[in-house]
Order: sequence, then structure tokens, then C-alpha cells
Amino acid sequence: MNKQAWRRTWFSVHKWIGLLLAALIIPVSFSGAVLVWHEEIEHAIHPERFAVTAGPAIGADAYLQAARGAIGAGDRVSSLAMPRDGEAAVVSATAAPGKGGPPVRTSVYLDPPTARVMAVARSDEGLLRVLHILHGSLYVPGVGRQIVGWIGVAMMLSAFTGLWLWWPAMGRWTRGLRWRRHPNVETNLHHQMGFWIALPLFVLSLTGAWISFPAFFGKLSGEARPAGGGGRPVPVATPKSAVADVLAAGGGAAVTNIAWPTDRKPAWTLRTADGQLSVDDATRVVTHEPAPATGIARLMRQVHDGTGMNIVWRVAIFLGGLIPVVLAVTGVIMWWRARVRRANTTRRPRVRAVV
Repeated sequence: MNKQAWRRTWFSVHKWIGLLLAALIIPVSFSGAVLVWHEEIEHAIHPERFAVTAGPAIGADAYLQAARGAIGAGDRVSSLAMPRDGEAAVVSATAAPGKGGPPVRTSVYLDPPTARVMAVARSDEGLLRVLHILHGSLYVPGVGRQIVGWIGVAMMLSAFTGLWLWWPAMGRWTRGLRWRRHPNVETNLHHQMGFWIALPLFVLSLTGAWISFPAFFGKLSGEARPAGGGGRPVPVATPKSAVADVLAAGGGAAVTNIAWPTDRKPAWTLRTADGQLSVDDATRVVTHEPAPATGIARLMRQVHDGTGMNIVWRVAIFLGGLIPVVLAVTGVIMWWRARVRRANTTRRPRVRAVV
């Protein structure tokens, strides 16, 4: 296959990916762009969650007792985030699994020195929750996450084929950087934005597919998750005794987060500034574990949503979410213009020569 044949093939692939998936790419990309600024948006629309008062933090038991009245009677506590850097203590509880979706999680925000309940948030409410569901599953129950994953695969292919088509067919590659390669504004926008966002878009699409298909990519990276449900057995120990076990084992760093035992992992997980420790709920054996940030899956999520990344990359992935919206719209306009042009050419009357 010669160069022109390859170009026609990649053009067809690129065109039909854009046309068939435009209606899905736009909400996934736009919601992802907004969620890059998740923390800033949360501070703006929920200031009550961050209205802490000055003073030293108190014990975990006081936070748990204060949060009991704000969670449902059948909910079970799943984690406690201890306050740090002027933030609230957060007790999270999970309801029993219901029909048609994951169990609802309730987060109770507490003032560090007083244990006063400042706010209560449910995982099935709020603007940010809507954006998270839209971005993660398009509100399609059951298979929505897989649909979004395949959209990521298609966008990787679209980024590759788009870069191929951007490359000038004749002359040096720098010709592709010219603005007026075509008479139409939308075509020039499509070419230029597509080139500059191709690499970030490829990375975002890859990491998005990785998040959507954790079992497949987990096998490739050697981080396959063990099978098991997400229920929470009634723990034998208490968070206070789990912390005491860690201190007795020589874990001197302050505990920043406590996660309750689950049927997948029947142990208390305590996170500190130095790493992560596990306390077996039955035997009380303390073991050191690698920090979760060392895993490839966690790194992929950080790269994808910008958590803990510098401002340069956060701006890049913000644009990587907005620009595909522009590319989808301009691509449809380009296709429609070409269609109208071909129709006009077909309907044009033939002029007979006068003998």
C-alpha cells in the first residue's frame, strides 16, 4: 500500500471515529476537563466543608462518636481521615448495597478541635457527582464504564490517525504549522488544535482506558486485583486498638487515615506520612505495606485526573478535555461541508457545447 492509499485509509478511520462517537466524546471530554479542578470547585460550592477552627485535633473515637448521628442507622463506617493542614476530619460510611448501582457513601466533615459536624455529603448527590458519573459511565448502568473505556481506545486511534493526516503530504513538516492551510476557519482550527493536543490526548485516552479496564491492564502490569466483594464484616478490633497495635510495633508516625476491614481485606489499613501499615483484625499482626502511590494503576489515575500533579500538567489535561469538544464540532462541520459540496457538484447541470 502506497502513501496515498494509507492516507485515504487513515482519513476514513479518523472521519468515522469522529462522526460515530462525537455525541459521546463531547460529554466525556467536557466533564473530564471540569473535574481537573475538582478541589477548587468543591471549595467554591461547599465552603462549609472547609470552615475549620483553630486548635489541636482530638482523638479518633471522638470523631466517630460525633459522626454517628449524621449517618444512617444501617450504614457502616468504612474510613476515617484524620485532620491535617487545616482540613476537616472526615468519617465515611457506606450503606448496604442496593439495586441498580454501587452503595451510597456518606461523608461527615468534622471540625478538628471540637468534632462539630460541619457538613454531610452523600455520594449520589451534587454537581461534582453528576460530572463523575457522566465522565466515568455516561449514566449507562452496567456497561457504561466499558463504553467509556472503548471511547478511550477509539480516541487513541483518532489521535494517531489525526497526527498522520496533519503531516503535510508535500514539503517540510513545518508547513503543517501554518494557520491558513485551508480557506475555512473550522478546518484550520481542527488541524492546529489537533496537532498540539495529540500527545496529551493520547496519554489521557490511554490512562482512561486503563482505569476502565483494570482487570485487563492489571494482568499486563502484574497488579491484578484479587477477587472478592466489597462488603464489610463486623470488625473484632476497634480503630483505637488498631492504632495502639501500630504504635506498639514501632510505627511512630502520626496516622492520617484509617480504613475499616472488608471481606476482601479483613484487616485495618492505617496510612501515615511514612507509608502504610496493616493490622489483621483477628490476629492483630502488624505488617508494613508499600504506599499505594507506588502502583502503576494509581499513577495512571493521577496522570488522568491531575491529582497531585503540577499546574502545567493540570492545564494540559484541562485543554485535553476541552479541545476534543472543539475537534468533534469542527470535524462534523467539515464533513457536512464536504457532503454539501459533493451534492452541489452532482446536481450541477451540464452545459452542452454549441456547434
